Amino acid sequence: MYMSTIVCLFLYDFASLISKFCYCGINKVSSYLNQNVSAGKIQQKKVLKVLFLQAYVSDFNIFITSNVTAEPVQVTHNGKKNEVLNGVPDWIYEEEVFASNGAIWWSPNGNYLAYAEFNDTEVHKLEYSWYGNEQYPETVAIPYPKAGSTITKVKLFVIDTANPSNRIQVVAPASVKSDDHILCSVNWVTDQRIAVQWLTRKQNYVVVQIYDFDGSNWMEKQKFEQTSKTGWVGHVSYVPLPLFFAKDKLSFYKVMSDTHGYKHIHYVKDGKATPITSGKWEVVYISKLTKDAIYYVSNEYKGTAVKRNMYKIAIGSSPSAPQCLTCELYEDRCQYNSGYFSFDASYYRMDCYGQLHIFVPTSNSHFHHFSEISVLEDNKELENVLSEFQMPTMQYGTFKVAGFDLWYQMMLPPDFKKTKKYPLLIDVYGGPCSQTVSYRFKLNWGTYLSSSYGIIYASFDGRGSGYQGDEIMHSIYHRLGTFEVEDQLTAVRKFIDMGFIDKDRIAIWGWSYGGYISSMALGAGTGLFKCGIAVAPVAKWEYYGGHILITPKMSFFFSKQNSTVTGRAKNFKTVDYLLIHGTADDNVHFQQAAQISKALVDEQVDFEAMWYTDRGHSLRGSAYHHVYTHMSHFLQKCLVKPKSAR
Repeated sequence: MYMSTIVCLFLYDFASLISKFCYCGINKVSSYLNQNVSAGKIQQKKVLKVLFLQAYVSDFNIFITSNVTAEPVQVTHNGKKNEVLNGVPDWIYEEEVFASNGAIWWSPNGNYLAYAEFNDTEVHKLEYSWYGNEQYPETVAIPYPKAGSTITKVKLFVIDTANPSNRIQVVAPASVKSDDHILCSVNWVTDQRIAVQWLTRKQNYVVVQIYDFDGSNWMEKQKFEQTSKTGWVGHVSYVPLPLFFAKDKLSFYKVMSDTHGYKHIHYVKDGKATPITSGKWEVVYISKLTKDAIYYVSNEYKGTAVKRNMYKIAIGSSPSAPQCLTCELYEDRCQYNSGYFSFDASYYRMDCYGQLHIFVPTSNSHFHHFSEISVLEDNKELENVLSEFQMPTMQYGTFKVAGFDLWYQMMLPPDFKKTKKYPLLIDVYGGPCSQTVSYRFKLNWGTYLSSSYGIIYASFDGRGSGYQGDEIMHSIYHRLGTFEVEDQLTAVRKFIDMGFIDKDRIAIWGWSYGGYISSMALGAGTGLFKCGIAVAPVAKWEYYGGHILITPKMSFFFSKQNSTVTGRAKNFKTVDYLLIHGTADDNVHFQQAAQISKALVDEQVDFEAMWYTDRGHSLRGSAYHHVYTHMSHFLQKCLVKPKSAR
């Protein structure tokens, strides 16, 4: 039996609730109390359970129960593996849209249950071998819409929990219904009102459609449309960010691009959006909305796109300028922050992901009406362990590329001297709206390479990267494999100009989209790189998911232009190349590496390859340790001991 996505709904009658947090963090976590609220008053009422409901999915059908002893009621009956999925997303929705394995949503009072139905009957299936230990391999089949092919047909339904047989479809609006479209998000506003975001396949138009229940149907009440003329309308993974509804239960707050192309908070009422924040910086997400304020995370502070701080902005009858809650709090090490709030925002937990220079604060640090009440984790033990090792240091800066100030980071070896020459390894991802450079604390493979082998480990976010405005991010819309590759080459030249890079010992590596960029850079024939590594790379976009390339016409365009790794195969003769892939990768399929391998062989290119049997995109388990050991050995031959490698 296939069982997934158990969702329980507990409804409570409460005036206020203090959230209890448990956290194991990288650096430091603190809890804060709003000084304007009495802690004793908050704790007066006891939690009272008034209702229990449960919904679960079994064999791709939805069941609900009214209590733990009641017999489950089957709500849907058409569920079938790889064909129709109820309440659980198919591969493309789970991976690229919802980032979740659930697609059922309870109304606030539990009277209704919304769920999505995913129809994959017309979607082509990806098939790959699962070798296992049996005499004959199994064949795994997954519906996977590739560029230009038929995508999943999705419908949204609402069930009356008092009468589960009463199932009503929430119909997509006419502006998207007639063409391929994507269900982005579902928000219950009240038990009688639901808000849904629908996105076109081109991902440059989204409509927020608010529906009201009239007793028999879910009727269109109000809508808000957003169109981008330059690229993706969304933020991360091209999907629009969530909605936060105001107390009138009709207007809402939303992070979206302003007229200058920067993501900011907007107040949407009667179909019109009014900006709440503005500037040449971006709001990353809204953390909490109360009746008086919005708490959000942005990179506003000092115009530094690679930092994160939490802000509060008053709304309503007494609006105010944003107040930063974290900017000057342990600024020497906490420059990448987030916050998690209790129910009524009386308390919040601050997470600092900054550099590891630990300082335990006093219990009475005051700022913006909040007072620190406890330190939950400061990672002092980790600091003590790391103090016994020679650790690299981080350096940040910007390069002027194509008229933009774009960020880089360098992990410099212990005892770094500008008068010496060091090998350089570029770590690249480069996908749309990605950001590799940040002020987060880093303890990774690069730390090992830098501290153990004296390698400078660097990253650069070129055009196409996120959180610096749409002009930069949308540079590669319908132009994948162009500017994001060119900018990595430009960055390498600028690193060389710093004077301490050995230009004869430069490598590049990446995973997934990063494997594509590293391969494209190696195949550019510039002579900049001695070697490189690609893990689970894309070879051609026509082999990848249809959420990236949207029509057959665009698929043809990308297959013909110089955006394919296979089209650059002959240029790999001048570099050492390590190609790595898992045979059970359901994201970037093994087909991609197989095509690269075939193209290299056809051009008589000598290269190294490592396949991981029955491993997926992340190469988990023993393969994860093995792949980093193998890559380390490869780089030792290429960068550390180049003479002995020849």
